Amino acid sequence: MSDTDLGTMDAGQLRQLFESGAASPLEATRAALERIDRFNDRVNAYVLVDREGAQAAAEASTRRWREGRAFSPIDGVPVSLKDLTESVGLPARKGSLTESDAPCERDSPPARMLREAGAVILGKTNTPEFGWKAITDNRVFGATSNPWDTRLTPGGSSGGAAAAAALNMGVLHQGGDSGGSIRIPASFCGVFGFKPTFGWVPEWPRAKEASLSHLGPLTRTVADAARMLNVIGRYDYRDPYALRGQPHDWGEELGQGLEGMRIAYSPTLGYARVESEVAECVRQAACRLAELGAEVEEVDPGFESPIRIFNTLWFTASLALYREHGERQRRLLDSGLVADAKRAEQLSALDMFYALKERARLTERLEHFNQCYHLVMTPSVAVRPFPLNHDVPPGTGMRDWEEWAPFSYPFNLSQQPAASVPCGFTSSGLPVGFQLAGGKHDDARILRVSHAYLSAFPPRFPDELDLARGGSVV
Repeated sequence: MSDTDLGTMDAGQLRQLFESGAASPLEATRAALERIDRFNDRVNAYVLVDREGAQAAAEASTRRWREGRAFSPIDGVPVSLKDLTESVGLPARKGSLTESDAPCERDSPPARMLREAGAVILGKTNTPEFGWKAITDNRVFGATSNPWDTRLTPGGSSGGAAAAAALNMGVLHQGGDSGGSIRIPASFCGVFGFKPTFGWVPEWPRAKEASLSHLGPLTRTVADAARMLNVIGRYDYRDPYALRGQPHDWGEELGQGLEGMRIAYSPTLGYARVESEVAECVRQAACRLAELGAEVEEVDPGFESPIRIFNTLWFTASLALYREHGERQRRLLDSGLVADAKRAEQLSALDMFYALKERARLTERLEHFNQCYHLVMTPSVAVRPFPLNHDVPPGTGMRDWEEWAPFSYPFNLSQQPAASVPCGFTSSGLPVGFQLAGGKHDDARILRVSHAYLSAFPPRFPDELDLARGGSVV
């Protein structure tokens, strides 16, 4: 079997090959590194590739599989970590000129769990500075490009992970999501991205606005996301927000039908403006879910835009980060992050009190709504991917990324699980995704519906790229 073949395989296929001896983790790792060599210069998804460490881990995994003592089903599978995530021996620059390039001396929970499962850590993927916005560029490593059109953004803040997943530069990719940072780039890059119930995938050290931050996978398949969650979706005492009660098998409902599944299809959540081609792709996906047996009803959950609530929390977190830096370091921070911090200086303690009170009401409303409908379906993002090095689509008059991504952050405020599922392309060949969100701890249900949809309507992925435009697909 050739390295090129191995480079297109998912974790389930690789496990079968490792078990049979038809291929080894070392061969799979070399295939992933070959794809990084082939694509990364054009998309800048990886900001660090640990070739020596990956090869050593793959050699050890190869020995384990040969001796029948693999650590887990993903032993030997190539993975990546977002550059906000600490991993022993690798720097975590966090996209910031204020951070050291010294190797980390501790593992975050995802890094530790993946390492203990025998996964091969290939390196770190790009993020905006401290993950503050929904595109992926920074002054340390530059911008990550969309693999479907390298003139465009892949979204963010897990844009490096999403671009790597789309090109299978590694199989399992860890992202983080405080307002859409997994789902937005998943939609823009045409891959599956999942934000689990808050606290079910531990995070430490915690993000600055800890109550919004979720960690999760970006992958080509739902089954691979479940395989990754079976490793990283476990309790870790270091996370003060960590919860127990995760599914024994995150993929336990995959393969079940959709009969009796009640889905509320909300094209706008009652307040969002959506580009027509995006809206039409998602409408067609809603019809397809109905054809698969789900009960799909067009209905809004019944709440106003929570952008003010979210921005009160988000800008305050930026202010806290800003004030932790000295005057000299502040001059090195992203100007947009600094602008958000300055806006937070105009907020009062009473503003924060009311934001938290309204957040609780929003969560209550969504949890009540999920007693009538199993899941809520919306577009993942309101717009198509737009040009690089812009925080908002040019010419729209928008100021903040939250304006073009109005569907994601409500479910960070409510701490509920949500996914972005690829569902088609615009007339210019750019991916579109729909979002599925559920009540707290309904993660397996979202994975089930996502898997059913992608099994019936498989996505396609970019392969060879020109500098300006992707060519063939696989």
